[in-house]
Amino acid sequence: MIKFCTVLIISLLTWSMQAQNMLLKRADSLYAHGNYSKAIEAYKAYEQQDLVYEKMAKAYLALGNFDLALKNYDLALNAFPEDALIKYDYAKLLSRSKKLNDAAVLLSELVYLDYRNPNYHYELGLVFEKQGDSTAMKRFHSAYELDHTHQKAIAKIGRYFLVKRKHEASLHYINTGLESYANNAELINLKALNYYWKEDYKEASLWFEKLLALGENSQFIHEKLSFCHAQQTLYEKAIVHATQAVNFDPKNATNLYILGQLYETINDYASAEKWISEALFIMDQPLNVEYTKLAAVLNRQGKYKEAIAALQSAIKEDPQDETAQFFLVRTKDEYYADRDSKIKAYEVFKEKFPKSVYIPFANGRLKELKDQKFMKSE
Repeated sequence: MIKFCTVLIISLLTWSMQAQNMLLKRADSLYAHGNYSKAIEAYKAYEQQDLVYEKMAKAYLALGNFDLALKNYDLALNAFPEDALIKYDYAKLLSRSKKLNDAAVLLSELVYLDYRNPNYHYELGLVFEKQGDSTAMKRFHSAYELDHTHQKAIAKIGRYFLVKRKHEASLHYINTGLESYANNAELINLKALNYYWKEDYKEASLWFEKLLALGENSQFIHEKLSFCHAQQTLYEKAIVHATQAVNFDPKNATNLYILGQLYETINDYASAEKWISEALFIMDQPLNVEYTKLAAVLNRQGKYKEAIAALQSAIKEDPQDETAQFFLVRTKDEYYADRDSKIKAYEVFKEKFPKSVYIPFANGRLKELKDQKFMKSE
C-alpha cells in the first residue's frame, strides 16, 4: 500500500511538472507568434512566477503597457538581483518612461560591474543627455573607445562636434563609422551637413544625393540640395529639388518664394510670377520685399499694369520702403504715355525721399524727360 501511494505521488508530481512545462512552452509559443495577451494569461497560470516575470514584462512591453512592463521587470529583478540582462532591459525601459534617476542608478551599477561593455556606457550617456548632464558625452566617448564600430555612439559624437562647428573632428568620427557601415543614413546626413555648413556645396550635394539613393526622401534633403545646386549656379537642378520640396508642403510660402526666385534666374518670368504669387497669397507677414520681387518679374514681361498693382501692395505693407516707391515711379515711367505725369512722379519721389540712394537715378531721368519736353515744345 505504501509502495502504491509512493508511486502515485511520484506519478502525480511528474504529471504536474509535465503540465507546467507544456503550459510554459505554450506561453512562449504564443509570445513568439505575437499573441501577447494570451501569452500573459498563460504565464500567469504558471506556478513558478519568479521564472516568468521577465517574460511577462516583455509581453506587456510589446503591447505598449509600460506600467505593467515596469512592474514585472521590478519583480523579476527582485527575484534575480544579479541578472545583468534583466537589469539592462529594465533600465532601458525606465529611461524610455522618463524615470531617469532610477535608470541612471541601474546603468551605473552595470557600468561598475562590466566596464568594458560599450552599450552600458551608451545607454547611461542617453540618460545623462536627457537629464542635461554634461558628462553624457564622456559616456558616448567611452562606448566608442570600447567599440570603434558603435554606430549610435559615433553619431552622437559626430553631431556634437558638428554643432560646435568643429568639422574636422566631426568628419573624423563619421568617416570611421562609415568604414564599418557605409550606408548608415544618419552618419551620411551628418557628413552632408558638415560640408553644407562649411559652404562646400559641391561635396555636400554629393552626400545629400547619396541619402536620396538610399531611399531617404524628405523635404529637408530637397531643400538643402536645391540650395547647394543654386550656390553652384546649377539652377535647373536647383529647380528640380525646389519643386520636390514644394511637393512635400505646398503651403510652405518660403519654398514657394524660393522656387519663384530660381525661375527668375533662368529668365522664366511666367513661372517666377506663378510661384511668387502663390507665396504672397499664403504669407501673413509684411510682404513689401516679396511684392517688389513680383513686380520685377512682371516688368520683365511688360506687364506694367500688374507690376504697378504689386508695387502699390508693397507700399501698403511698408509705406517707407523707398525701393518699392522708386520702382513704382520707374514702372509708371514705362507704362504712362503722358510726360508731365512721369515728371511729376519723379519729383514727388525726390520730395518724399530726399536722401535716397535712388536720387541720382531720379535726377538723371528727370533731366531726360524735361529735355524731351523742351525739344518737343521747340
